[in-house]
Amino acid sequence: MTIVRHMTIRHDPPAGAPIWVDLMSSDRDASEAFYTGLLGWVADDPNPEFGGYTNVTLAGEAVAGLMPAQDVEACDAWMVYLNVADAEGAVAAVKGAGGTVIVEPMPIADLGVMAVVLDPGGSAVGMWQPGEHRGGVVATLGAPCHFELHTDAYDAVLPFYRDVFGWTLSEQPGPPDFRYTLYEIADGESAGVMDATVFPPEAPRGWTVYFAVDDVEAALATTVELGGRVSIPAESTPYGVLAEAYDSTGARFKLRAD
Repeated sequence: MTIVRHMTIRHDPPAGAPIWVDLMSSDRDASEAFYTGLLGWVADDPNPEFGGYTNVTLAGEAVAGLMPAQDVEACDAWMVYLNVADAEGAVAAVKGAGGTVIVEPMPIADLGVMAVVLDPGGSAVGMWQPGEHRGGVVATLGAPCHFELHTDAYDAVLPFYRDVFGWTLSEQPGPPDFRYTLYEIADGESAGVMDATVFPPEAPRGWTVYFAVDDVEAALATTVELGGRVSIPAESTPYGVLAEAYDSTGARFKLRAD
C-alpha cells in the first residue's frame, strides 16, 4: 500500500472499490475549515438543490463531500461508498446476504444512484452507481488512501462484501489474535476488514477513512491546532506510519504516511 505522488482518479473503478466518501456534519462550516486547513482541500459553495451538499476538491479534482446533518443522532461521521454497476441488483443481494437496507436506491439527478445498507455486523456502508459523477481522487497526498472496517462479525461480513460487492479477499498474515483481510485495488488504494473482538467493547466499530499525508506527526499537530484531538498517536507499522484522530466536530478519521 504505497501512497503515490501523482493524482490518481478512478474513471473505471473495479467492482466494490471505495469510490466516494462524504461527511455528515453537525457544523458544515467548521468541517470545511478543518479539512481545508488539514488536507488542502477547496470547498465549492453548498448546493441548495441537494440539501446544502458541498463538493470538495483537491487540486481541482473531486475528493469528498460535506453534508449538513439532518439528524443529530447520525451526524459527525464519514460514510464510505462502494462502487456498484447496478444499485437495484446490489440491494437485492444485500437482502439475501444477511444485510439490511437503510436507504433504497435513490437517483441523484444525473450524477448517479446511491443507497445505504447495514452489513451483517450492523456497520453502515454506502453504494454508488456512477452516472456523471464517477467518484473521487484516491491514493495521493491529501486524499483517501485506505478504507477500513472494524467489526465484531468478521466471519459474517467477509462473504457479505465478497458476494454483494465482488471483493477479492486476501487474508493477511499475523499472530493468532490478529485477523485482517485486505481487498487490494491498485496504486495504493485498498480496503480492509479487521476482527474487532480483540478490542475493548467501547472501542469504535464501523468504517473509517485513512487520509494520506507526508508527515503524520505534523498532521496530528495541525489537527489539534484546528480544534480536533488525537485518539491514537502516530505508530510505525508494516503498512506505514498510522494514527487516528477526531476532527473539530467529533468525526473520526485516520492518517497514513509511507
